[in-house]
Amino acid sequence: MLARVLSLLTAALLTIPDPAGDARGDGGYLLPQRPALTQDALDLRSFSAQPQGSGMRFTVSFGQLGNPWNAPSGFSAGVTDIFIKTGLGGQTRLDDTGLRVRGPGGWQYHLRITGFGSTLTQVREFQGQTPSAQNQPAQTPAAQTTSAQTPSDQTTPADAPGLRTLAEPDVRVEGTRLVIDAAVPPGTYAYWVTNSVYTPLSRDGLLRPTQTGGPTALKAGQADAPTPVDVLAAPGDTRAFTDRTLAAQGQTRDLSTLILAGTGLLGLLVTLGATLAVWRRTGHR
Repeated sequence: MLARVLSLLTAALLTIPDPAGDARGDGGYLLPQRPALTQDALDLRSFSAQPQGSGMRFTVSFGQLGNPWNAPSGFSAGVTDIFIKTGLGGQTRLDDTGLRVRGPGGWQYHLRITGFGSTLTQVREFQGQTPSAQNQPAQTPAAQTTSAQTPSDQTTPADAPGLRTLAEPDVRVEGTRLVIDAAVPPGTYAYWVTNSVYTPLSRDGLLRPTQTGGPTALKAGQADAPTPVDVLAAPGDTRAFTDRTLAAQGQTRDLSTLILAGTGLLGLLVTLGATLAVWRRTGHR
């Protein structure tokens, strides 16, 4: 009964829309001309999250899905980063995007999705407590190998300090959407989502903005501009490209909290039932 109640509590689908036509950073980013990229291929349109079995399913929608680098996955225009807040504390730096979280707390899990391989990482300090995670460099075509999943209880030499690599997420294309199944415990969480331009020429797969450069460059008007060209944010919220902070979307209510609440409710019902039984027995004497 308790498991059924908890399942119903966590089964709600979270969907967050994002304004169309804003995949140009602060409005002044110029996309590379080689290979040719369309703004729609980098334009976040919506983000959805829903418990799926023992994990989570995330769906990211775009204006279109481009494949300028001919990835076998069918998409390669962008690098999508999903940072997940599952509890208290966490990392406040949104990895190598040039952004930080806005407000208190931080993230515990990080998904990096590219057409040439995807990763899921976790903040070590939260292992065995509330769920958590972080980033690892994306695979490039030259480094791509057959995806070997890493057991969730084991680290790899590629792990960054304070992070561990979890099983590789399953990513598939459905129209203009990416559907991602990841080993994140089911729950209701808060998210930071960004989309950047992909390049096979950098270690982490990110093409960083520059004020100069040729037709292969992503150009921006300011020095050290944030890497993402689009972020999941409320209409009119441009602070990611002014003070370089990004507000979380959604809310945090992890499964462990629901279990504690459900256990407390069950204990209260048992106590009330026992009290009522004693009252009935004494009342008939």
